[in-house]
Amino acid sequence: MLTPSQLAALHLASYAAPAQLFAAPGRVNLIGEHTDYCDGFVLPAAIDFFTLVAISPRADGRVVAHSVNFNQRVDKSIAEFLDDGFASLRAGRKVHWSDYPAGVLWALREFLNQALPELAGPIARGFSFTIAGDVPLGAGLSSSASLEVATAFAVLGALNFSIPHPMIAQLCRRAENAFVGANVGIMDQFVICCGAEDSAVMIDCRSLDYTLAPIPPQVRIVICNSMVKHSVAGGEYNTRRAEIEEGTAILRSHRPEIKALRDATLDDLARWGSEMPPNVLRRCRHVITEDTRVLAAVAAFRASDLTRFGELMAEAHASFRDDFEASCLEIDILVSLAVQQPGCFGARLTGGGFGGCTVNLVAADQVPTFIDAMRAGYLAATGITAEIYTSRASAGAHPITL
Repeated sequence: MLTPSQLAALHLASYAAPAQLFAAPGRVNLIGEHTDYCDGFVLPAAIDFFTLVAISPRADGRVVAHSVNFNQRVDKSIAEFLDDGFASLRAGRKVHWSDYPAGVLWALREFLNQALPELAGPIARGFSFTIAGDVPLGAGLSSSASLEVATAFAVLGALNFSIPHPMIAQLCRRAENAFVGANVGIMDQFVICCGAEDSAVMIDCRSLDYTLAPIPPQVRIVICNSMVKHSVAGGEYNTRRAEIEEGTAILRSHRPEIKALRDATLDDLARWGSEMPPNVLRRCRHVITEDTRVLAAVAAFRASDLTRFGELMAEAHASFRDDFEASCLEIDILVSLAVQQPGCFGARLTGGGFGGCTVNLVAADQVPTFIDAMRAGYLAATGITAEIYTSRASAGAHPITL
């Protein structure tokens, strides 16, 4: 990836304008999958892989965005990005990387029109962007949310206007829901905005209250990329979400106080689960038990009980695999290999599912051996060479001063 200085120089050479620079990390979820849109609990961490955005204002009403990673440049009238009807054009179209910064501009303009109309005008004059990053693409590490948050910080910085980080996360989520068309929850954008060094972030996705759960210093986060993705964003993910909503509606018909699946219990499933299709029952059981595991995992971290944390990761993976049916053969091989290695406290599928990555907690002094064994074992079992990344928990999005 380009260094910040190199990105600034490229931006200056491309647009003859000095840039402000902003960075947003990727994220890995340690435990708590598909609970965020159920108003539940999650325990992600920001990771030290970043999207960098260089920005400078324009005066011609255009948005020009250059992606170094894709070697592509998009040049459009700002009106195309901000047209209130543009979101409807997403239907039937393949999502393009430029839709994420476009969606952020759309969401920010919508917000500023209501909250601070005098800033909506400067947005309409346009911006130049140069974008580069090392968050692995298509690996379940939230490269798209990282791009959204970096764009939002950049635009707000260029406008010399600040809003609370949780609000930025909500605006970026709205961009992805309403503009891009992916029905995601709040977790990715939130931890990318609010991450902290050497800590996971326990988020209550209903209240958006969050607390830090320090990661014991003797472990590292190791991420193994299966190099397999069995579905595109918005497909299986949206199907699972619809199944959850179907089950929640059935439970709510008996207990109207259930606003989201976070409010339901296993006793509720025992009483009324027979009214659900079997697949819907299993999806709901995963979410309800996963919320309980997140709270137990936070307690385990705070007690430095890595053995218990690893047990919870194993339970979470089994639930994600069997009840949510979001794993695959390659991921299961990675998890099985990991738990056999010395120094591995726990392993599980992370992210939306259907391929992508596993997250592993590994003793710091065992990381090199762990990586070698995982790469060799996975290649022997599948014929695929896994990409493996080591990370510590990172701070959230921030400006960069050269």
